[in-house]
Amino acid sequence: MAPMSDAGRMTVLYRSGAGAVSQPAGEAALRAALEDANGLLWVDLFIRGEADVAVLRDVFKFHPLTIEDCVSPHVDPAKIDDHGGYLFVVVQALDAYHPDAEIMSIEVDFYLGPNYVVSCRRETVSAIDQYRERCLLDEFILSHRADWLLHGLLDALVDEYLPVVDAVDDTIDALEEAVLRRPDSGILHQIMMVKRNTLRLRRAATPQRDIMNRLSRHEYPKLVREETAIYYRDIYDHLVRVEYLIEALRDLADGALNTYLSVVSNRLNEVMKVLTVAIVPLTVGTLISGVYGMNLTAGFWPPSDSDWAFGAVVGTMIAIALGLLAYFRYRRWV
Repeated sequence: MAPMSDAGRMTVLYRSGAGAVSQPAGEAALRAALEDANGLLWVDLFIRGEADVAVLRDVFKFHPLTIEDCVSPHVDPAKIDDHGGYLFVVVQALDAYHPDAEIMSIEVDFYLGPNYVVSCRRETVSAIDQYRERCLLDEFILSHRADWLLHGLLDALVDEYLPVVDAVDDTIDALEEAVLRRPDSGILHQIMMVKRNTLRLRRAATPQRDIMNRLSRHEYPKLVREETAIYYRDIYDHLVRVEYLIEALRDLADGALNTYLSVVSNRLNEVMKVLTVAIVPLTVGTLISGVYGMNLTAGFWPPSDSDWAFGAVVGTMIAIALGLLAYFRYRRWV
């Protein structure tokens, strides 16, 4: 991804106490916005290095450990920390889904204060960009408090989960049809990829469900109002549904794998059946020809110097082979 300009690294939306919406720039303007107790400030940071988090340290005075989480290139599991005057929330957004690749999670860090929300990310997150565009088109969204703004951002991120779950479901349906049509090692690889993706979805969604549950229980009354907590409960319900669907995907993926193994096993049995049917008559003929080659002259066995002996032995082998094939057919083995 190409480097971004300083303007592209940080975008700001500010709704003053009087209701005017603007996009201030500079640390002085941010400090002035923070002094407006009735206003609402949203700062969105695109972090590439230490220089991009100066505003977190110098303007907002956030704890160094939270800033370290924002800068770290590793994707941290979802969590929520109460720092008294603000909440630090870590969630995971989902990258675009491709059936042949593993689902990638994008860490998004949020700070929730009494009159501000700060979002930090290291990659492009379409849900946040689209929500900012909605705020610019409909300023009514910014007329609420900071806890409502955080709810809208989290809701936008969670809404991205269900389309991915549906896409994985469609992938499993296609794999089940391909397994019945022509199973091969490529299909097995795709099935294992689906199983890994369902596991990644579960690891991303389950911790976030617990976070929404805590926000909906009015556990942080100073920052999340009681009338807003019910909206976090709605996000929690969405995540419960997503988790239920993910568990169903795991069962479907296991079913697809079992179907693949069963089909491969059945085809192997069919091959072994054909080989057995082909080999048994030949084995009997080989046995007869081997015994005949001993040049026996006593008893019922025709001597090898007889004019009709060779034809009799060949005819016997053919008759036995046809008899065996007829028996296999009667038993429906072929």
